[in-house]
Amino acid sequence: MKIAMIGLGDIAEKAYLPVLAAQPSLDLHLCTRNQARLDRLGDTYRIAGRSTSLDEVIKAGVDAAFVHAATEAHPGLVESLLSAGIHVYVDKPIAYKLAESERLVRLAKAEDRSLMVGFNRRYAPGYVGLAALPRHLILMEKNRDNYPDAPRRAIFDDFIHVVDTLRFLAPGPVTGTTIRTRVKDGLIEHIVLELSGTGFTAIGVMNRASGASEESCEVMGDGVKRRVVNLGDVTDYRGGETLTRRPDWVPVARQRGIEQICLEFLAAVRAGRRISAEDALTTHAICEDIVSQAA
Repeated sequence: MKIAMIGLGDIAEKAYLPVLAAQPSLDLHLCTRNQARLDRLGDTYRIAGRSTSLDEVIKAGVDAAFVHAATEAHPGLVESLLSAGIHVYVDKPIAYKLAESERLVRLAKAEDRSLMVGFNRRYAPGYVGLAALPRHLILMEKNRDNYPDAPRRAIFDDFIHVVDTLRFLAPGPVTGTTIRTRVKDGLIEHIVLELSGTGFTAIGVMNRASGASEESCEVMGDGVKRRVVNLGDVTDYRGGETLTRRPDWVPVARQRGIEQICLEFLAAVRAGRRISAEDALTTHAICEDIVSQAA
């Protein structure tokens, strides 16, 4: 398959490119406007297909594309790719505004193309393990070290992972939503989200004025408690306290679910199976509600 990577920023370079470059039977095509970065990564991974424009990517006849450009560029890139009959994997969010995301999901359906959103935590082994446990109460934190930001950017570029992970771990339909935020001088400092349903509560917290950059998630229920820190260290509390650390040789991309979600997307393209982003719209809609509350 001929696969394009559009946008070669830090996440694409450190997490996605090593995964894709290691896959057999892929003809990679790199695309970025930064010529120096394009040449450096192309030379490093011995990738001949290189371009500085989307038109060149489309003319190359790629089967699918991974979009890692800045969020502002997502709508234009995704629309052009889908309209050209190309399957798309896009970093979260699809777009900064819900209406734009909904339009692109409709377009993917009309074109019968896959549109997959990069919610990699649904594939991270630590969180997949949580989903297999009783979980009447779910608690997740994702904090930043003194980094207040504009509400829409902070929520859609960062807190969206908390929203989607809570939805992934929720053991039943969410029927209640409570949102609290702290905004100072136009910048959001913290967010507290509560999702609830019959017999469960899921709480997500982000403090962007904290003293640490960290992530943790834990579930409790039926005498079971497990906590995952930074997607790697797993502590079980039933009958004592047992800590299991990430094995030394497990790649970060596998620990964070990036390898697994890439392989799922590629498998769907190979099999002609369409992946829909309709469920992801629910996550985007909750984020839009948080932005409205913060305003």
